[in-house]
Amino acid sequence: MTQIAFIGLGHMGLPMARNLLKAGYPLKVFDLVRSAVDTLAGEGAIAAVSASAAVDQAQVVISMLPASRHVESLYLGRDGLLEQLPAGSLVVECSTIAPESARKVHAAARERGIELLDAPVSGGTAGAAAGTLTFMVGGAAEALEKARPLLAVMGQNIFHAGPEGAGQVAKVCNNQVLAVQMIATAEAMAMGVANGLDPAVLAEIMRQSSGGNWTLEKYNPWPGVMENAPASKGYSGGFMAELMAKDLGLAQETASHHGNSAPMGALALQLYRLLLKQGKGKQDFSVVQQLFVE
Repeated sequence: MTQIAFIGLGHMGLPMARNLLKAGYPLKVFDLVRSAVDTLAGEGAIAAVSASAAVDQAQVVISMLPASRHVESLYLGRDGLLEQLPAGSLVVECSTIAPESARKVHAAARERGIELLDAPVSGGTAGAAAGTLTFMVGGAAEALEKARPLLAVMGQNIFHAGPEGAGQVAKVCNNQVLAVQMIATAEAMAMGVANGLDPAVLAEIMRQSSGGNWTLEKYNPWPGVMENAPASKGYSGGFMAELMAKDLGLAQETASHHGNSAPMGALALQLYRLLLKQGKGKQDFSVVQQLFVE
């Protein structure tokens, strides 16, 4: 069976890797946080002491890292993994990074005869654990077909967004919409409650009406409205506000690169950066609700 190296075992990477293990794939794993490596080693993975050691003998490399600089550092340059991997290897890069950064890594992989996909995900930690993520894939269709059985273990929806970097473009577009929806929902919830409405009643009215959106369906930002939402758990778990701020920044870069205007995204970015200044960057991004409550 295909030998897989999985690099990056954070909130998303660890459950994704775990699902591959459960499906029976041989897995060698690495992360800078040793406890994450040890966790999966206890479940049957092979622990690697470095990223270089993880990819030794691997036919497929999957990575899930925080930002563009981490991805470029891992793959590019004299000591990068692309110099170590043999031609014909497949790399599935699942981090959310700048489209231009993804294209840079694609170009380097192509020069080495390595197939690479930029394949960022949507669905959060719950989707990663349940294996129901959405993959937005950029790269060659042939490479996607090779990766599809692996992606199907970790996700429920697999979209070929287009050529190199297209997955990243789709991801930043999606997360900009998500951020704007969350802010609009939080603002409306605060306004309704301040004027005497029961938050659960208001949420249901909007959910069933023209204001209905994903946050009202799955992720209400008002505490107590949805039992399992991060808002009802002290805004813990889920998708950190600092990561949403990062993605909104990437969206602004992507828009400006082609001369597009994205004023709603720019305003959303300002509000999430305000949350970071308030020390709330590690909380779930629905903590934006607190900006509208005195």
